[in-house]
Amino acid sequence: MEERGYRILEYNFRCPYAEIDIVARDGNYLVFCEVKYRKGKSKVRSLEAIDSRKQKRISMAALFYIARHNMTSELCRFDVVGISGGEITLIKNAFEYGG
Repeated sequence: MEERGYRILEYNFRCPYAEIDIVARDGNYLVFCEVKYRKGKSKVRSLEAIDSRKQKRISMAALFYIARHNMTSELCRFDVVGISGGEITLIKNAFEYGG
């Protein structure tokens, strides 16, 4: 992600709602990123693991992070990284806030 211009702010942010794997800055955006790893070659499986329930939990954790760090005026988005069989896929704006 750093090679793509992201500035990592925090790894493994935990709160009562969920854990966010990576919190980063990408230009003007505060990015909450979920990382999914699968041993096999099917990148679809790793990305499909982020269902609507998981999206809602990540969204709530993002709100918690924003409130804790007084970042209420920030532009935010949710990215997903899928790692399968050595291939890395980054999807920017993978899902909308699901609170």
